Amino acid sequence: MSDRKAAVALSAKKAPIVRLPPKSNLEILLARGSQTAVILIGLVVFVFALSAAEYILMPICLGVVLGLMLGPIASRLEARNMPPGISATIVVLLFIIGLCLFAVAVAAPLSFWIERLPQIWANLKVQLAELKGPLEALRGVRDQLREITGSEGIAVSVDQGVGVESMATLAPAVIGQVLIFFASLYFFVATRHQTRIAILRLCFNRRLRWRVAHVFRDVERLVSDYLISISIINILEGVAVGIGLWIVGVPSAAMWGALAILTNFIVFIGPAVMVVVLFVIGLAEFDTLGGSLLPVAIYLTINMIEAQFVTPIVIGKRMTLNPFVVLLSLVFWIWLWGPLGGFIAVPALLVVFALARNIIPGMGWGETQSR
Repeated sequence: MSDRKAAVALSAKKAPIVRLPPKSNLEILLARGSQTAVILIGLVVFVFALSAAEYILMPICLGVVLGLMLGPIASRLEARNMPPGISATIVVLLFIIGLCLFAVAVAAPLSFWIERLPQIWANLKVQLAELKGPLEALRGVRDQLREITGSEGIAVSVDQGVGVESMATLAPAVIGQVLIFFASLYFFVATRHQTRIAILRLCFNRRLRWRVAHVFRDVERLVSDYLISISIINILEGVAVGIGLWIVGVPSAAMWGALAILTNFIVFIGPAVMVVVLFVIGLAEFDTLGGSLLPVAIYLTINMIEAQFVTPIVIGKRMTLNPFVVLLSLVFWIWLWGPLGGFIAVPALLVVFALARNIIPGMGWGETQSR
């Protein structure tokens, strides 16, 4: 009884409450500033890590993105009781066959244009002579700017050592990246279900498991729907561009249509490159400056119809992306990994949106317009 009374007496005694003095505004500001600095340092380290590991991470990311795109094909094969390893093999073989067919279709026209490069350069010099007046005016403006700024221009030195040695050094790296890409594509498609289950098992409670499952679902749906839809749109646009160029008499119209398909995967930058290429082809094939702008006009008309009407109707029903955020993502990934980074830019943005929508409350990024 005495022990019980002692325990009751001890429990009755309340521990003294220690009241800390309230933090001043300066202390709160410093605490939040330190947290922000840690986050910024982490982002900078992450970006430099991506840049340093470009050789390995770029083909892996490209394989994962294409694996998300081709995943529905593997899922349909697996629905017919086909093992994941075999379905992944079929998907990779279909992708390789598509690349080979594209290379065969483009090889002959490309060799034709390579043989015509000297003639094209001669025609370009004749056509550019018509621009002598505007170029002289620009040269006069440049000279005036030099006089005002006192600059003598920029000297550019060209390294003449690029040759067989650099190609011998570059070839193994390219082959290694190709092998990493195909290995990543195959193993991602073959093990995507096991990977999802393994990650879900690491979740320590039901709510977190539910969120992670929804992240997987949204990433697969958004990236797959976007890439499949944009691929169909680009193919149709390339066919229309090829037919339009063939009607006005541009040689190898099918090859330029195929180039339009590839460049349109890199938003903003790809169409600009296509305009420059078609302008050069127009200068080489037509006698007048107005005629040389005809291929560019055909491409821009078709591209404008696609960008303003077709893509918003098809893609806009599934997702809404801020064009400025898309531009920032495109600039970042092209700066980081070059042209292939431009292809990864929008899928990477969709992954970030899927994560934000399921982690940050109230965020509707990437939501469909119907919602």
